[in-house]
Amino acid sequence: MSTQWDGVMPAVFTWLKESKSGTLEIDFDTTQKQAAGILKTQGKGGTRMSGLVGSGTLGENSYLSNNQRLSLLDSLSEVAKEYNVPLISGAAAETKEELAKIVEGLATVGVDTVMVMPPKTKAVPSEKEMYEYYALAEATAKDVGVTMMPYNNPDAAGYHPLSTDLLLKLSVLPKVTALKISTIDVSIIETLMLENKDLKVLAGVDTVTVFAGLAGASGGITGVGTIFPKASVTMQEYVVNGNWAEANKISQALNSLSYLDAQPLLMEYLKLAMGIHHNDVAGGLRTFGKKLTQQQIDDVNARYILAKERLEALDLIS
Repeated sequence: MSTQWDGVMPAVFTWLKESKSGTLEIDFDTTQKQAAGILKTQGKGGTRMSGLVGSGTLGENSYLSNNQRLSLLDSLSEVAKEYNVPLISGAAAETKEELAKIVEGLATVGVDTVMVMPPKTKAVPSEKEMYEYYALAEATAKDVGVTMMPYNNPDAAGYHPLSTDLLLKLSVLPKVTALKISTIDVSIIETLMLENKDLKVLAGVDTVTVFAGLAGASGGITGVGTIFPKASVTMQEYVVNGNWAEANKISQALNSLSYLDAQPLLMEYLKLAMGIHHNDVAGGLRTFGKKLTQQQIDDVNARYILAKERLEALDLIS
């Protein structure tokens, strides 16, 4: 499936349930239901989310086995097809050969675009090694019929940053259709756009969605938008139309929750907020990740309530 990469796309949570033995397992039905609910929600201007991101950071990607990941994406591909949007998923590995195998596997379960993160190595790769890592993934993507999106997350601990020069070199590879830039420093996006005005860049941090749009981003991948999709889609509508004042009102209304998107425990925090929103706090606390303290739980709850009140005043609760 082809896409122009215009619009906002939700990075959906992987919902879990307790098995008969008491262990946690993927709740495919609830995960699909919530993804569908997000994709069917319209903004005030009538548009919807333009893609579906599964098994990403917010989808417990780093905690899932390969079989769990593929089964999850296979189930989400049904939802993506129903709403005629591309399915996107992340991939990272220590070596370029391992990465190529991951790309091959993702193509078998309906993934349309692979977000490729930098290599998971302790030592910082050279520019040449980094390029070869991405180049093999791109060649593999071509062979198996998917596209690729290099993913730069320089603010996160453990991710090797991609230089602007490297991003520009990767952007011209035939199967690279967009770049994902997850940083609060939106000047990176502006610099990229000045070098190539035809680039498609997706912002990956909710707090800077509006500013990224002003810098030239064509859209974004959102975590907070999974909780408040009407607000997220409407904000992007305003960004596209250059109505910055109205877009910023929504950004400010979301700020108490968007703040959590740039924290180390973003998945645990935002998943809990999703649980609160759906009156399923227990479900929001089921995670393969870190267990939250009561103080953290109370903080997320307060932040959720504040965002909801502000969005209700703007008639943006779906």
